[in-house]
Amino acid sequence: MTPATRRKKPILAAILLSVALIALIAYSTIGLSEHRVEVCMEFEGRTNCSTTSGSSKDLALRTGIQTACATIASGVTQTMGCQNTNPSKITWLK
Repeated sequence: MTPATRRKKPILAAILLSVALIALIAYSTIGLSEHRVEVCMEFEGRTNCSTTSGSSKDLALRTGIQTACATIASGVTQTMGCQNTNPSKITWLK
């Protein structure tokens, strides 16, 4: 086996692994778009809305709450407090 051949195998393996990873991400993303929701959260005078999707309504709603709270709460205590607050607005898009 020549040195050039030895170098080609890891490169080929990396390319195949990258293609497989991209295909997996695309497949999982397509499956998550079954339910789509816009969630608005108000916490300590701040408001943020987030549009998310999920394979179930519950998952889409929880993800929307978590995403909306991510920018208006800081730290574990505030984040938990925000996520335990009822959304100010929920709009089902799909």
